Amino acid sequence: MGKKRVMVPAKDLDLSTVKYEHEVIKAPHLTGLMLKLFVRMVEAPVLGSLIMSFLKKQNKMVEMLQNTVIPEAPMFKPEFPPQDAEPSVVIVDEERKPEDRAELALKCLPHYDPASCWSGDSLPSFRYWKIRDYAYAYRSKLVTPSMVAEKIISVIEDCNYHKPPTPLLISFDAEDIRKQAAASTRRFEEGNQLSILDGIFMAIKDDIDCYPHPSKGATTWMHEVRSVEKDAVCVSRLRSCGVILVGKANMHELGMGTTGNNPNYGTTRNPHAVERYTGGSSSGPAAIVASGLCSAALGTDGGGSVRIPSSLCGVVGLKTTYGRTSMEGSICDAGTVEIIGPIASTVEDVILVYAAILGSSPDNRISLRPPPPCFPDLSSLENANTLGSLRLGKYTEWFNDVHSTDISDVCEDVLKLLSKSHGCETIEIVIPELHEMRTAHVVSIGSETQCSLNPDCEDGKGVKLTYDTRISMALFRSFTASDYVAAQCLRRRIMHHHMEIFKKVDVIVTPTTGMTAPKIPSSALKDGETDMQVTAYLMRFIIAGNLLGLPAITVPVGYDKQGLPIGLQLIGRPWGEATILHLASAVEELCAKSRKKPASFYDILNIK
Repeated sequence: MGKKRVMVPAKDLDLSTVKYEHEVIKAPHLTGLMLKLFVRMVEAPVLGSLIMSFLKKQNKMVEMLQNTVIPEAPMFKPEFPPQDAEPSVVIVDEERKPEDRAELALKCLPHYDPASCWSGDSLPSFRYWKIRDYAYAYRSKLVTPSMVAEKIISVIEDCNYHKPPTPLLISFDAEDIRKQAAASTRRFEEGNQLSILDGIFMAIKDDIDCYPHPSKGATTWMHEVRSVEKDAVCVSRLRSCGVILVGKANMHELGMGTTGNNPNYGTTRNPHAVERYTGGSSSGPAAIVASGLCSAALGTDGGGSVRIPSSLCGVVGLKTTYGRTSMEGSICDAGTVEIIGPIASTVEDVILVYAAILGSSPDNRISLRPPPPCFPDLSSLENANTLGSLRLGKYTEWFNDVHSTDISDVCEDVLKLLSKSHGCETIEIVIPELHEMRTAHVVSIGSETQCSLNPDCEDGKGVKLTYDTRISMALFRSFTASDYVAAQCLRRRIMHHHMEIFKKVDVIVTPTTGMTAPKIPSSALKDGETDMQVTAYLMRFIIAGNLLGLPAITVPVGYDKQGLPIGLQLIGRPWGEATILHLASAVEELCAKSRKKPASFYDILNIK
């Protein structure tokens, strides 16, 4: 029998009694034959529920969800208290056309002369071509979108012959790309470009609709039961800005993993080290951006799926506030933890894409009452001074709970640089109930996934899923209605803790992941793997953004001793995208000189 536990109300919790608990995950690491055997066992009628019950008890989930009195009422989706206006921002009307919003964001960027980069002046050792570089090259007739398209098409077609294969896209149509590029080339010839994003190449994760491509969610069957009639709302906003969409990017099947492993289409490789994972689930989008093939990509983030691969691949990934962008037209459009967000090689390119895609759905405007979106005003020097007033919250024991001290040391050095260069103060904070937060998140995302996939699984499609997805589904099926309600009571409680922290600090800072890119076991390529220890390290700092719907961004800040990228995560107040983007821009500038060219990199704009 479980012993009853009673939590004190969140508002009465004495933070001086909170002790940091290192996360210990008790679950086997399985590949190959043992993985297949384990799936057979967890899907067996009686044995399966006994195994799941044992694993949940071992990981204190039963104690948390069934033996604990939680005094708070449930919060079934993020609810935010009113927030103060952010300083030094430009407010934008989300009813404006996406191309107008992108132009407004462009005016907020710092002065930049792309011509100097083409003449080779003052170039750092390595830099990515920015969206403004492409726009300059097109306007100056140095290249055309059609010329760039041919280079991208040849690289994508060659990827199939790489050893090992590097499957970046699941759906790709060379003629469709040529057609879009020709239309953009014509607009530039006539001086009628639609926006700063005209002629910019982007990939769309395979769980977001991009007509006429199918949306498979990287399964082998989703397109058979769910047809695509039009673009997702975010994608149609990009298209109206003149973005050229190269196809559907690879991903961890149905977004249910953090490595990017995919036996269905092949596992995307990390551009910095081909024997390592990209991170997931937005594996293709992050790898395409990191390898220089596309300026940006769209991913989804329900449990770090934009931030984890962005961090492991050394690029920038923005997880917006829940409800800030519309999820309409994505496979995961009915959840309470997911968003669609941009991945790009620089903070400024993330800002431009974010400007185009933002805009809440009609339902979320009613329920969440979002304030008008804002962009950081990076164009004036006076506004740089507002960084000095930012208070950064750091929970040191959590911050340092990483696989290698390289990660915490590099991230700590950035905080010192921010203090020295901009006067940002780092304040020690305590975040209670991190284990409860992780439990509430897995029950929430798991129950919502199970609910949306149930009809197809009952219809016989469940056995066509990959083995690791089937293990996740077996866990999700074991959650009860009361588990789900208990998780939502925890959500309210943990929201309270974070809102109290944000009375003392403006941004919470953490490493993005607890480890750098893990090696791909050769035994995992054919049938996948389950490795909850790796998942725990990759998701260690991720969950608040999803369970609580807070905005968060990862910025590349350096490398470990093996030369693998490290990301710093900035978590903001609800609707506080402008503040974290402003701070991210400063972090990026401080770390620019240390940026290295990935081992697998394509200099797409340098047409010779």
